Amino acid sequence: MPALRLPAPLAIRAAVHAAVPRPADLPWLVGYAVAFVIAHHVAAGWGGQSYYSLLYPAAGVRIALLWSRGPRLTLSIVATELAVQTAAGIIVPGQPDWLAAAVGVARPGLVYGLVVWLVRYVAARSHSSLGVAPMPLGLAAVSAPMAVALVALPWSLLSPELTGVVGLRQTIASLTGFAVGDLLGVLLIAPPLLWATQAVQDGRLSLHRPALRQLAVLGEAGVVLGVAIAASMLLAHIGLGVPATPALLAVAWIGLRFGRTMGWLAILIVAAMVLPYTASDMPLADRLEFHMSLASIVVVGYLAGSFADAQVRAQIALSRRDRMLFQAERLKTLRAMSVAVIHEISQPLSTLAIEAKHLHEITVSTDPDIAQTAAIIDRKAAALSTLVRRLRRFGGRSVDEPSALPVSALTHAEAKAARVVLEIAPVDPDLIIMGQEIELAQAIVNLVRNAVQACDGRVTLSARRHDDQLEVTVANRCPDRRGPQPGMGVGALVARAIIEAHGGTLDRVTDGDGTVRATLSLQLVGAVA
Repeated sequence: MPALRLPAPLAIRAAVHAAVPRPADLPWLVGYAVAFVIAHHVAAGWGGQSYYSLLYPAAGVRIALLWSRGPRLTLSIVATELAVQTAAGIIVPGQPDWLAAAVGVARPGLVYGLVVWLVRYVAARSHSSLGVAPMPLGLAAVSAPMAVALVALPWSLLSPELTGVVGLRQTIASLTGFAVGDLLGVLLIAPPLLWATQAVQDGRLSLHRPALRQLAVLGEAGVVLGVAIAASMLLAHIGLGVPATPALLAVAWIGLRFGRTMGWLAILIVAAMVLPYTASDMPLADRLEFHMSLASIVVVGYLAGSFADAQVRAQIALSRRDRMLFQAERLKTLRAMSVAVIHEISQPLSTLAIEAKHLHEITVSTDPDIAQTAAIIDRKAAALSTLVRRLRRFGGRSVDEPSALPVSALTHAEAKAARVVLEIAPVDPDLIIMGQEIELAQAIVNLVRNAVQACDGRVTLSARRHDDQLEVTVANRCPDRRGPQPGMGVGALVARAIIEAHGGTLDRVTDGDGTVRATLSLQLVGAVA
């Protein structure tokens, strides 16, 4: 069946309707306008005559809003930025090249919205690590500044009067500063804004007295970061420059040890020391070097913190899975026990129901009280028998379906029976029969119990191959016991019924020395029936 496609006018109308901001989005857009004005003003401290600002916090505010509210607000964000820049006098309608200036203002917002939509689209359909948080946000945070710089490259080469740069070298340097400034703005501003927004929505943003463990964490992080900063300052003091490696290692250690939150705090401290220094009058190459080093520290810090948080989540998931597996194992054991109990009581209940029905039939014409009592016993016994049959059906198909069973599993299981001493001969593990484990185990249990009741509680259990048959023998020697054995003989009847239902036979003989042997024969797996 072909996919349903809207006609072009309807599709355009649907897209426009989706792009129109909703009433709930208006406070967010107003707040974005205020934050954009402040962030744009802050970025002027790291700007220059022939290059963009090397720190552009407005990009972080932009991507935070797009990521939290969705890329459908792209056109609204672009319209807000155009309005702010028009009010600031950067765009003056009617003047020459005002349309090109408007396009230059709208271009970053459009590219950011497209990148966020594309990353979300790919992450929603990806089965790899691209779809696992926080990988999608990190991918969008790094891809958006690079995409804007690439889109701006043709404009800078074809219309150098718009950017004030001339020549390929100045153009590359200007766009590199643009990408680094947007990247720093995104990495420094977007994550804390998103975390704070999520915490407010979840009601987790509250102040409380720090615990002793949290103070220890702060102390360790402070010592590690302090040592790294001191090492960098020492190297700078002796004329070896300002290497970023000590700070990078310290931030990575803090992120790996304590997660993204502590990693971001360490990043914030490093940025607070670097950015005021680069805001002074210094060559573009030195500024760019400092900001690229800071960007690498920020990226490594977030990667380390995200890895640590992912490890914590994985550990929680593993603990939850282990608890679920433990509960499943307990349920499996309980199910096996309940099925065994059902099989244990099913035969006596069936016999009781038959006898109760017979009692009811022969007492119909007797005293009314006796007849009524017999009817009640018959009804209750029939209800119990029906309940047991329903429970057996509820046990599932796997309970009633035959399965391949090693005989050793049936015999050795009985060695743990209470107050029963069994002499079990070695059993070949290759002896395999097809049957229902619980029923066959119950048959062997009944034979063993009969043997225990007949003498002193010591019986011999053995299994061997005879042609294509398996023979399991339960033997007990009672030379001093004569006459009938105690009990009703129901166990032997149940065992015989189970074995015959599996296509086998049960024989019971008494040797001259008084040894009673009960031998059951069953078909081996692989033999021709």
